[in-house]
Order: sequence, then structure tokens, then C-alpha cells
Amino acid sequence: MAQFDTTRVAGRTTAGVRGADIDAGLRAHMNKVYGTMSVGMLITFAAAWALSGLAVSATPTEYQIGANEYLTGLGYALYASPLKWVVMFAPLLFVFGFSAGINRMSAATAQLVFYAFAAVMGISLSSIFLVFTGYSIAQVFLITAIAFAGLSLVGYTTKKDLSGFGSFLIMGVIGLIVASLVNLFLQSPMMMYAISVLGVLIFAGLTAYDTQNIKNTYLAHAHGGDSEWLGKAAIMGALNLYLDFINMFMFLLQLMGNRE
Repeated sequence: MAQFDTTRVAGRTTAGVRGADIDAGLRAHMNKVYGTMSVGMLITFAAAWALSGLAVSATPTEYQIGANEYLTGLGYALYASPLKWVVMFAPLLFVFGFSAGINRMSAATAQLVFYAFAAVMGISLSSIFLVFTGYSIAQVFLITAIAFAGLSLVGYTTKKDLSGFGSFLIMGVIGLIVASLVNLFLQSPMMMYAISVLGVLIFAGLTAYDTQNIKNTYLAHAHGGDSEWLGKAAIMGALNLYLDFINMFMFLLQLMGNRE
């Protein structure tokens, strides 16, 4: 009996050590996810801010866009020439290519590609400084950050399985893309408003869903100890949360932003 009790206690101790190792590993994994995402956000902001300064000239140039606003040659190329379509759709093509090719990359290469994608996204988003006031952009960014933190915390801590919402939310994203493409030609304010409201709701749901999925993916593969695979999983998790944040920010900006 004493021998049985000793074995049982030893088993519980071993299980407790494994559980503590997994908890520590999960915290490190999530820190890497949020850290990589944060660096990507800083790169995006830096690229957008730098190009916004080049896009509008304080002195008259050839390309006038308002009473006291003028595009530089670079600004014209980015926002008024056919190149604007390349700038608009480059991030979408980039992220599809990245997602398809990440399994053939090392974790270090995947991280560099993610940062390159963040820079491309910044170029694409730089036009918001032409459309919305700086104060409005900062205000909506802060609101998005608070909402994102709360939703991600919910996804990390909730005991409810959110996996059933995944297919529904992805179908919603596809619907948003199609509706947005259609509205490029219709230019309907009411349709844009509806798209923005639905976009905020869908990406709010995806923030919680993706956070839980990142956590569950780590827990499912933690015993394997494949650090290279887990490194790439952290980068993909950062990419998903980055896209959730950026899209929620853009849709909130459409709803709440003050235009120039």
C-alpha cells in the first residue's frame, strides 16, 4: 500500500512538473506572438507615416488634390496613377503567398517575410493620412487597441470552445471582400456603412477565435518539442492577430474617423 501511495504521489509530481513546463512554454509562445505582432505594427505605422509626409507637399506642385493640398510625384504615383491598384491589392496577394509558402521557410525567414509584409501594408495604409485627421486616426487606434486587448484576453481565458465559429467568421471575411470589391464601383455610402459595421463585428470575433486557436495549437504540439515548427506557428499566429487588428482599426476608422 505504501509503495502504491509513493508511486501515485510521484506520478502526480511528474504531471505537475509537466504542467508547469507547458504553462511556462505557453507564456513564452504567446509573448513571442504578441511581440512579433507589435513589431509588425510599428513597422506598418513607420512606413505609413513616412509616406504620408512624402505624399502631400506644403508647397504647390503639379498634382493638386485640394485647395491647399498637393501630391508630390511619389504621392501621385501611389494614389492617383494606375499604380494605386497595385498598392491596394499588394498586401492581399502578399499574405496569400506568405501563408502558402511558410512551410518551406525557416522560422527566421518567415519572421523577416512577415516584417516585409508589414512594411507593404504600411505603404497601402498611408493614404489614410490624406483622408482622416491625425487626431482622429490616433483616437481610433487607441479604441482599437483597447478593444483588441479585451477580446484577445477573452479568447485566451474563456473555457468555451470557439472553434465552431471559425468557418462562419471566415465566410464572413470572404463576404466582406466581395462586397468591398463591388462597392469600389458602386460607391454606395449606405453599403460602405453596412460593410464597416459587419467588418468590426467579424474581426472582433476573429480576434477572440484566433487567440484561442493559437493557444490550443501550442498545447496540441507542445509535447513534440519541435522548436522550429512552434516558431513558425508563433509567426502565423502573429500574422492572424495583426490582420485582425488592422482590419478592425480600418473599419472603425470608416465609422468613427473625422475626414479632412
